[in-house]
Amino acid sequence: MKREHYEAVAARAQLLVSGEEMEAAITRLAGAIRADLADRDPLVLCLLTGAVVAVGRLLPQLDFPLQLGVLHVTRYHDTTRGGGMEWRHRPAAAVSGRHVLLVDDILDEGLTLEEATRACREDGAASVRSAVLVEKQRPRACAFCADYVGVVIPDRYVFGYGLDYQGYFRNVPAIYAVAEDDV
Repeated sequence: MKREHYEAVAARAQLLVSGEEMEAAITRLAGAIRADLADRDPLVLCLLTGAVVAVGRLLPQLDFPLQLGVLHVTRYHDTTRGGGMEWRHRPAAAVSGRHVLLVDDILDEGLTLEEATRACREDGAASVRSAVLVEKQRPRACAFCADYVGVVIPDRYVFGYGLDYQGYFRNVPAIYAVAEDDV
């Protein structure tokens, strides 16, 4: 992406959730997760690449024994529209018999988290729960619901806190909606 385009997209974007609101949401997520999983020795799986920021902000607040791993399944391939499911890393052996917490950046259509949950169950997880930093208010292609949700936003294309726009803006410390002309 050319710098001029990046700057123009950022200038037209609308702030939806401030950094302070996001940090408060992460603290709420941590409290709910702690209440449910503190005594379960969970395996926390970060869904790459979007959940890196969420996991990085969340883990220091989970003050109980846990292990961290990654799971990489994607539909977006640095575009603004979802495509076919592509597995890049499936930690099958690691989840067997474990209480798994999947952490993702966003619950949009629900297909990626539904697939990740199905895969963990298929690979023998004792239980599977999911946490998302952001949930869009929109009709879903499936009936999947996250167990823990940070913030709920309108059905807009967003970036920040790990969410990207064409592979960029993951490092923005708030949630912004992309202008309709840029989607």
